[in-house]
Order: sequence, then C-alpha cells, then structure tokens
Amino acid sequence: MAGHSKWNNIKERKGAQDKKRGKLFQKLVKEIYVAAKAGGPDTDTNPALRLAIDKAKSNNMPNDNVDRAVKRATDSSENANYHEVNYEGYGPNGVAILVETLTDNTNRTGTNVRIAFDRNHGNLGEKGSVSYMFDRKGYIAIEREGLDVDEETMLMSVLEAGAEDLETSDEVFEIYTDASDFTAVRDELEKEYTLANAELTMLPSMYVTVDEETNNQLQELIDALEDDDDVNDVYHNADFS
Repeated sequence: MAGHSKWNNIKERKGAQDKKRGKLFQKLVKEIYVAAKAGGPDTDTNPALRLAIDKAKSNNMPNDNVDRAVKRATDSSENANYHEVNYEGYGPNGVAILVETLTDNTNRTGTNVRIAFDRNHGNLGEKGSVSYMFDRKGYIAIEREGLDVDEETMLMSVLEAGAEDLETSDEVFEIYTDASDFTAVRDELEKEYTLANAELTMLPSMYVTVDEETNNQLQELIDALEDDDDVNDVYHNADFS
C-alpha cells in the first residue's frame, strides 16, 4: 500500500460519477436491494445493508430512493434475482483489472464485459488470473484542509480505532483497515473527524507503472466497463505517478 495514494483515483472517480449520476443511482439501488433481500431491512442486524446505504448517502442519493429500494427487497411479490459475478482481465501494458458486477442476467453481463475488454485495449482472462493480486480492505480518507491535527495525533487516533495503516500527504490522511474491522474503525473515527470517503475496496498488492498514453487507454477501458449498468466497481493496479 505504501507510496500508492488512492485519493487521486477517488477524486477522479467521483468527478466522473457526478456526470453520470442517474446511472450511478441505479447501481446503488441494486446494491441496497440485494443487501436487504439477503439480510433483511434492519441495518442494526444487517451490516451489508448499512454499508450499501452509507455508500448511497455518500453519493448524495435521496432518502426516498433508499427507502424504495429496501421496501422492494422486502416485498414478497418482488421476483428480481441478482447475482454477484466478478470478471478478471488485463488492460494495456499488462495492467491487472478486476470487475465486480451485480446482474440478473449473467449471459448479458459476461458478453458486455468481454466486448468492453476486446474493444478497448484489453483482454478478458480466466477466473483467478488477476484476483490474487488484490486484497479486500477498508479505506477511509480525511481531508487535511481546515483540520488542525498533525500526523502523530492522527496516527494515535487511527491505531486506537483499530486500523492497520496510515498514509499522509499534504492534502489527505488515508487510513487502511482489515475488511472485517472497517465498520468499527469508521464509526470510531467519525466521532472525531469528518470523513471525505469511507468504503470497502480492493487494493493491489503489486503495481504496474504506466505512461500517459497507457493511462489514457486504460481510462477508455474503465469508462466502457463502468458504462454498463451491471458493473458496480472496476479495480486496477496501474501506477501513473
């Protein structure tokens, strides 16, 4: 993790999502629906639903949209059946790419993902071809602007909350947690700080350094994948310093 800030990717992704707000809301509603369908509507006993709702609210989804998704999931007449399916492949210059989808039609989604790879400098791989390069982690960002806290103080807060690692830049504190500890760490830090971002993510254990041309080609592939309604998240191990 050290030396590879996730923050710039977060900002770029949020900027792109702002332009595609309606499509993003559709994907978030689907996540909420699946979590509520599997574990019930009570966020106190359904941590997956709480994470999905928190993610929706962090992207400014209206409460009405959230409530409708939960109600649909608990409606006995609702027959939608979604599956979580991951796809793995390579982008330009051998960049590893992991695609997480939520779909009610795996044939449609698989075809669309393959086409996105084929047409945008990539190749779809076999299951297990790149997933070993990624680890599920919790990620929390706290912006430093207006925050009168030095690195040592933040480190103490982070360790006391139960996090694994802290990385610091002039702009942001970036905190990493074990996936199982994410909710507890986030809740503890929220008592003291305003969180700019908090999510479960997939972090690469190894990186591929890319130049500007490769980075532009990679972005074309990511955009093509994220344009698909069934694609929830796209992770990669490119390092464009």
